Amino acid sequence: MQIWAGLGNPGPQYAMHRHNIGFMVCDVIAEMHGFGPVQKKFSGWVQEGRIGTHKVLLLKPATYMNESGRAVAEALRFYKLGSDALTVFHDELDLDPFRVKVRVGGGLAGHNGLRSINQHLGPDFRRVRIGIGHPGHKDRVTGHVLGNYAKAEQDDLVAMLGAIGAEADWLAKEDDARFMNEFALRMQD
Repeated sequence: MQIWAGLGNPGPQYAMHRHNIGFMVCDVIAEMHGFGPVQKKFSGWVQEGRIGTHKVLLLKPATYMNESGRAVAEALRFYKLGSDALTVFHDELDLDPFRVKVRVGGGLAGHNGLRSINQHLGPDFRRVRIGIGHPGHKDRVTGHVLGNYAKAEQDDLVAMLGAIGAEADWLAKEDDARFMNEFALRMQD
C-alpha cells in the first residue's frame, strides 16, 4: 500500500487556491482511476483504490496546512508503513507554474505543510512539487499562494491535473523519472 497525501486547506473558500493544488490532484486521480467513495479517517478524507496493480490510499488532511503531518502520520501508523510509502503533492513557489518535479527528501522552502510532515516523520518522503511560480517579491507571496487560480490559467490547470492523473501509474511504480518525462510530453501537446 502507498499513501498519497495531497496538501491543502479544508473548506469551499479555499478550493481554488494555489495552496490547495494537492487536494485538486487527489480529486483528479480518484476520478480518473475509479477510486472508492470518500471516507472520514485519519483527521482527513481518504479514498482507496488501485493504480495499475498498486493499492493507493489518497489522503486529504482536514487539519489545515500547518497540521498536515498529524493526519499523514496517523495514516502511516495505522497501516504500519514507513515514510518510504508516502508521496506528498504540494504547491511549489520555486517552480514555474504548471511544472512538476518529483524528489525524495530536500528542504522545506517555507512550506508549512511540508514542515509539519517533516516534524512528524523526518525529511525522507517523496514529494511531487507542483509549480505555482513566484509573484516576484516576498511581500506578495501570501496573497499569491492563498489566491485563486485566474480564469486565464484554467486551461493550463486542467491540462496539468489531467496529465498528472494520466501518468500516475509511473508514480505508483516508483519510476519518478519516467513520470516526469511522460508528464512533460503530455504538457507539450
